[in-house]
Amino acid sequence: MSQSTIQRRSSDSTQELGDETFMSATELRNYMVETMMAKASKDAGSGRAEKVREELIKSLSQPVTVTPEKIAEVKRRVFSQLRAAAGRGDKEVLVMRFPNALCTDKGRALNNLENDWPSTLIGRPLQAFEFWRDHLEPQGYGLKAMIVDWPQGVPGDIGLFLTWGDAKR
Repeated sequence: MSQSTIQRRSSDSTQELGDETFMSATELRNYMVETMMAKASKDAGSGRAEKVREELIKSLSQPVTVTPEKIAEVKRRVFSQLRAAAGRGDKEVLVMRFPNALCTDKGRALNNLENDWPSTLIGRPLQAFEFWRDHLEPQGYGLKAMIVDWPQGVPGDIGLFLTWGDAKR
């Protein structure tokens, strides 16, 4: 899919962005704890890990409504994360982690570094990309996306990182 197609598609959902597009640090920690607990339960024979994953996929696949207030709230949250990371001397920060099921190709295009990988995003990950493109890229922030989890050697979760300074875009 070409960049113009991505832009056209994004204009359809430009009105959908919300408070959960970028996870707050607390939300990310809670997700990590739930995932670790679920993995431990799965090892013990329960299906809790899969249930937590399915609930997350269902939640993140639903776009949220965009309002000027929501955009301002997301900006405040993101810039707070950026300031904290910069204060630690970091040049990038993880702003969203999501299962590869939120890519129409399960992360294949991203893993193969294809230029049109953003066209495979759905739901809130797509909204996060559009938020970066529309609000943060013009301010000089880069976006790095990568597979951050490889369960049993196959692509798992995807991370979106905002970058600045010398960090690769």
